[in-house]
Amino acid sequence: MERATVESIGVKALSRDQITEILQKEMNTPAFRAKQVIQWLYGKGVSTYEEMTNLPKDLRQRLAQELPLLPVTVTKKQVSKDGTRKYLIRMGDGTLVETVGMPGKNKLCVCVSTQAGCPMRCTFCATGRNGYTRNLGPGEIVDQVRVVANDFGTRVSSVVLMGQGEPFLNYDAVLEAMRILNSKDGFDIGARHITVSTAGILPQIRRFASEPEQFTLAISLHSAVQDIRDELMPGVRQYDLERLRDSVASYAEATGRRPTYEYAMMAGINDSDAQLKALVTFCRRTLCHVNLITLNEVAGSPFQPSDKERVALFAKTLSAAGVETTIRESRGSDIDAACGQLKQKA
Repeated sequence: MERATVESIGVKALSRDQITEILQKEMNTPAFRAKQVIQWLYGKGVSTYEEMTNLPKDLRQRLAQELPLLPVTVTKKQVSKDGTRKYLIRMGDGTLVETVGMPGKNKLCVCVSTQAGCPMRCTFCATGRNGYTRNLGPGEIVDQVRVVANDFGTRVSSVVLMGQGEPFLNYDAVLEAMRILNSKDGFDIGARHITVSTAGILPQIRRFASEPEQFTLAISLHSAVQDIRDELMPGVRQYDLERLRDSVASYAEATGRRPTYEYAMMAGINDSDAQLKALVTFCRRTLCHVNLITLNEVAGSPFQPSDKERVALFAKTLSAAGVETTIRESRGSDIDAACGQLKQKA
């Protein structure tokens, strides 16, 4: 994976620890200066070093030269009939990503991207069709949340890392962004209200189980039949379903938290009786929750959504088998802002 670098995107490529180390060891500033910079960046969300008024002028100038603070801009905004807003955001180096804000009653959820494009090649998803550009830096992931919060003029109550990209192929930056969002010096969003979704990168699922925070894990499953899942999700073909189930079970045992399986229902592909039986068998053996998603249509794609009756049957059968199940409401599909519809081009 191509990493976001200081040379390309400036300070937003760095973790807070890296910023602290540079300020203390390379710029010879006292420890409190790093805390001030981080508070300005993530607590107050300033867009220039000149706004950091409690820093000496010479330090502000040096920071601007060595760790540039590049602006992000919204190049396009669309508003759905259900109130969802989709943003095409241009990063400091010109890279484009899409971000979604989903308002509810006294709450606001933001869906952020973790990569520009996606290398996973899931056949039903629009994101990978435009290719993969690069990983996003932690500051760029956090910036997306700030853009949405500022536009709505309200506090963000939850964040889902389910936009463009595979978060666990950008693990360190993603985890740092989640920690900033959770931090009182950042957005102070509860860890359980921050969810990361992976296609099933097993080494990182195991690593995620050892993290101290109570972040929420979701796994894109989409079929519990191996050959069908391999066709739908070729990017994780090397991780078979048995090992995926074992890794998720180990995660649940280690953390005590219930992971979620995402299952986008596609007519004639993964909604047959045999597929349902396989899904029940797969989920019965682990502590989990299943989100059934009616596939959101993508222009030019041969995949079609299952009908409502079929989705309801899956939900009823899973629930009767003791598997906690929800039919997830689709938001923003009329502006291509729903699950599987995001892309990085205007």
